Amino acid sequence: VQLQASGGGLVQAGGSLRLSCAASGGTFNSYHMGWFRQAPGKEREFVAAIRRSGGYTYYADSVKGRFTISRDSAVNTVYLQMNSLKPEDTAAYYCAASNRNSGSWYYSATLSYAYWGQGTQVTVSS
Repeated sequence: VQLQASGGGLVQAGGSLRLSCAASGGTFNSYHMGWFRQAPGKEREFVAAIRRSGGYTYYADSVKGRFTISRDSAVNTVYLQMNSLKPEDTAAYYCAASNRNSGSWYYSATLSYAYWGQGTQVTVSS
């Protein structure tokens, strides 16, 4: 599967952005999907994930209550709605896909995802 992320940009603190990740070349409903981010000089970190069924979502504590992950099988796209953005949310955001069985999918672990999109930059000014 190929993943194409978009929607990043420059926004003031308190603002909102919606990231999109379009999947192609695979059966979208067979993949768990995740969003990760990486700031300069830091390791890539988990942001949010959603099961292939769409029934369960998971969030990092730092974004819980502010970010929402969703997926639309009709257009093979996963979204990350980001509200109340803070300067510390500044990073390159990456979408990822995993075709692991649910029992072996650790949603917050980068190694659980075999497919990655290119990053989309989010910059939050104070």
